[in-house]
Amino acid sequence: MAIPVIMPKQGQSVETCIITKWFRQKGDAVKAGDLLFSYETDKAAFDVESPADGTLLEIFYNDGAEVPVLVNVALIGNEGESIESFKPGIQEKPEKPEITGKASESDRKDIAQPGSEVIKGTGEIKTRISPRARRFADKKGVDISNIRGSGPNGRIICSDIEKTLSGPAVLTEDVHKTVDEYTEQPLSNVRKIIARAMHASLQNSAQLTHHMSADVRNLLDARRKIKEGILSGREKQDITINDMVCWCVIKALEKFPGINSHFLGDRIKIFRRVHLGIAVDTSRGLMVPAIKNADTMDLIKLSCELKVAADECRKGNIDPELIRSTAATFTVSNLGNYGVEMFTPVINLPQSAILGVCTIVNRPADLGNNTFGFVPYIGLSLTYDHQAVDGGPATLFLKEIKEQIEKFSY
Repeated sequence: MAIPVIMPKQGQSVETCIITKWFRQKGDAVKAGDLLFSYETDKAAFDVESPADGTLLEIFYNDGAEVPVLVNVALIGNEGESIESFKPGIQEKPEKPEITGKASESDRKDIAQPGSEVIKGTGEIKTRISPRARRFADKKGVDISNIRGSGPNGRIICSDIEKTLSGPAVLTEDVHKTVDEYTEQPLSNVRKIIARAMHASLQNSAQLTHHMSADVRNLLDARRKIKEGILSGREKQDITINDMVCWCVIKALEKFPGINSHFLGDRIKIFRRVHLGIAVDTSRGLMVPAIKNADTMDLIKLSCELKVAADECRKGNIDPELIRSTAATFTVSNLGNYGVEMFTPVINLPQSAILGVCTIVNRPADLGNNTFGFVPYIGLSLTYDHQAVDGGPATLFLKEIKEQIEKFSY
């Protein structure tokens, strides 16, 4: 029996999703769990796996198509099975027709192509094109009348415009020059969201960053013991330096609850529980999932939850509700693995602050008894909203993180 592949509904506010890429083609044999396609919402990007073994009998929407949630996107079954009853019957929203000319009754049939139709009684040709593709075509000066749309019902989508620009039949000298000199791609939904969030954060808050360093000899010693324990079988969870820093941040937040807050303009919401946000770099863009009630976890549990959240973000399986900016109460962003020695993290509003974790650098220090040597220090960069937090408490909070790191024991 044929099984439909349905566009998932990710969150209460999501009504449509955009298919970004198909990894399988019509007629391919698939197994349950095989990756079929990826798609984007207005919040994040996700992957969809095959729900069963069989043959990919039909793909109803191509790359770039905007698809309503809970609609059949594809069909999996046995060769020869009927697909008619599974075809989506979604009525597209009416769009303003683009008039490309007049056609006589005798030649309308020849002029009308897939993706266009004749408006009865007028002889006018209406081209089906998505609003985003229309804007892109107007910007590039592309005549859409001769483009065959690859979207639903022959609708022209952005990828069709891009193929026209990259093909031999580019229409103007200016476009030729543009294609030769550089490539241009429309922003993904995820990139648009990140761009808007970063701009809004800097525009709507008074951000200030303090920098401090912490001696990480205890952390490195604990990390060495954990690695040895993993090899010998004594340890099961591979706890990282970042896990330990997050643990220390949580302990500091418990002493400075005013930092564990959301600034809401005319009031501050201070949370009793720490919902720790962790910045995760993915191929689709930056995601910040929240680890709910992180202050109730021991170090091993916290490490497990951080790893699960990061893996789900990279696979596209993270719960959309966990990556909303309001899901976390405080965020940690770690660029230490990239060798960054100092940076200014941007607050994930409405949170009041964010901690940037930098790389470890050996620096000269007094070891006591007039002995000097090199000590490993980790850089800490705290950005806070000066509307919500004063400089004094922010500095004391950052100092508390430093002290928690320096007295860490495992």
